Amino acid sequence: MDRLDREILGILQRDARISYRDLGVRVGLSANAAADRVRRLRRDGVIRAFTVLVDPAADSGAGLVVFIDVTLRLDTTNEEFEAAVARLPGITEVVHVTGEHDYLVRARAADPAALDALLRRLKREAGVAHSNTRIALRAATRPPTQP
Repeated sequence: MDRLDREILGILQRDARISYRDLGVRVGLSANAAADRVRRLRRDGVIRAFTVLVDPAADSGAGLVVFIDVTLRLDTTNEEFEAAVARLPGITEVVHVTGEHDYLVRARAADPAALDALLRRLKREAGVAHSNTRIALRAATRPPTQP
């Protein structure tokens, strides 16, 4: 991965809907060359998905947005945990992190009861030994928009 690939990734992280023509203009490539690079990044697993980020304040009926710090049980592998959380409803992002915890999980829950059910399933089905949950109150910043 070179400097141009990193520049393309930065642009796509801010606006995954940008056209290949506009992407190419921004990085100094033709539309076809930009598209080829994006396809290669996807094929190589650098880009795994294109997502939609929703500000919790913009969708007041969406329930709770939560961040869950997760520590795995000693008998649970990262692969087992990642496979298990992929099957759980409401999980929107899972990040392997450094520090006190093993993972940071972002999720949506309709209400506190649904959050409680999700936390119980994380412990029962995904090998979580300990979790610490924070509820998002509002987004302090929004992702930048493209001009």
